[in-house]
Amino acid sequence: MPVDLTGKVALITGAARGMGEAEARLFAALGARVVLTDVREAEGGATAASLGAAARFVRHDVTDEASWNAAVAAAVDGFGRLDVLVNNAAVYSTSPIEDEDPARLDTLLRVNLVGPFLGIRAAAPALRASGGGSIVNISSQAGLQGIWGHGAYGAAKWGLRGLTKTAALELGPDGIRVNSVHPGAIATAMTAHLGTTSHPAAPLGRVGEPEEVARLVAFLASDDSSYLSGAELAVDGGASAGRMPLLAAKEADA
Repeated sequence: MPVDLTGKVALITGAARGMGEAEARLFAALGARVVLTDVREAEGGATAASLGAAARFVRHDVTDEASWNAAVAAAVDGFGRLDVLVNNAAVYSTSPIEDEDPARLDTLLRVNLVGPFLGIRAAAPALRASGGGSIVNISSQAGLQGIWGHGAYGAAKWGLRGLTKTAALELGPDGIRVNSVHPGAIATAMTAHLGTTSHPAAPLGRVGEPEEVARLVAFLASDDSSYLSGAELAVDGGASAGRMPLLAAKEADA
């Protein structure tokens, strides 16, 4: 049976483009009302407008606690409740640890880890008031395995994986489920530099599509996953089952 999100209200960060946009579009198509948030106002506003009355856009800096409170309030005031939080917003960069700029490490941690931490804190009361709900944290394949050049990014995404498990323990008694999704290479603006849709390190042989991640996120947001919490689900074409592509590339250069 198809996933049904009718009646649910979701807040999706980083929803102006990429995986967040795909998630927002699918959620709306499945019956949810959606608050899309991002720092990209023009793109986010246009995406929300294209979804009609079921969606609205809020400019939102995930590293700012007050901005989080405003985003959650926009969902509750605009749609009457909050049932789902998708911590999707992220920034991406790679560098060997010895060459990494500490300032860039700080940015990666603030957006990719502190942001979801603040989001869980801000959303929990509203989810509790709705009788429970679902939090989906978008981690990464780099949050499951070490990947060469991903010291800073991976640290943030491993941290988000751990945060997910602790939140699942703490919020479970309130009927709030918390799970992490671990995408591999997905065809978004963040991976456009790869310049290819093939992915030799993934058994499926290709880069994934945003909609393929969105379908998993929608399932986790739905009542069909009502007994699933504290889990980590890879959506990477099987890449995390084998060797890391960047590690192989580094060895080839040696």
